[in-house]
Amino acid sequence: MSGLVGRVTGTLRNVLDGRWKPDIERRLRPVGASAAQTGLRADHLTALGLGLAVVASIVIANGALRGGTLLLLACSLPDALDGAVAKASGTAGPRGAFFDSVADRVTDALLLGGVTWYLSAEHGGQIALLPMAVMGASMLISYERAKAEALGFNARGGIMERAERLVLLGFGLLFDSLLVPVLWLMLVLTLVTAVQRFQMVWRQASAAPAPEPLAARWKQRRVARPTTSAWRTRARQHRR
Repeated sequence: MSGLVGRVTGTLRNVLDGRWKPDIERRLRPVGASAAQTGLRADHLTALGLGLAVVASIVIANGALRGGTLLLLACSLPDALDGAVAKASGTAGPRGAFFDSVADRVTDALLLGGVTWYLSAEHGGQIALLPMAVMGASMLISYERAKAEALGFNARGGIMERAERLVLLGFGLLFDSLLVPVLWLMLVLTLVTAVQRFQMVWRQASAAPAPEPLAARWKQRRVARPTTSAWRTRARQHRR
C-alpha cells in the first residue's frame, strides 16, 4: 500500500510540479496574451475564480459531488490563467500577487468547508472534522512559505502543494466512495510537506550569517560619531 501511495504521489508531483509544469505555463502564454488583448485583466480572472469557488462549495455541500468536481475544475482555470494574463498585459505586480494569494486561501477554505458540510450531513460524527484538519495543514504550509520569503528564504516545493491538493480533492469528489480515504491521504501528505518546508527553511536559516549583536552596533555608532571636542575644533577651523 505504501508503495502504491508513493508511486501515485510521485506521479502527481512530476505532472504538476515537475517537467509538465513549465510546459503548461508555456502553453498558457498565448492564451493569456489573447485574453489580455480583449481587455481582460488578471484581477478579473482571480475574482471570477473566487466566485466560482463560492458556487462550488454550495454545490458540494448539497451533495452534488460530480457537479462540484466540474465547478472545481472551472474555478481552477482562471487561477491558472491570471498569471499569464498579468505578464502579457504588463500588469504583474505586488498588488495582483497579494490578491491572488488571498483568493487561493479563501478558495481552499470554501471548497473544504463545502466538503465538511456534506460529510456532517451525510455521515455525521467526527469524520466531518477531517476536511478542517486538511485546511489547517494547508494553511500551515502557506504560512511557512510566506514567512520564509519575508525573512529572505525559500520555502517552495514539497510533496503536496496546492495543485496536488486540488487534483486529489477532485478525484475524491468524482469517486465519492473514496472521498474520506482521499482526505486522509491529503492530510498526511500535507503534514509531510509542512515538515519538509520547515526543514528547508531551518537549514537555510542555520547557514545564514548570525546578525551582529545590538550592543556591538551601538558601540560602533558611538565610535563613529564625532566627540564634542572634535566638533568644536572643526567649527573653529571652519570659522577661520
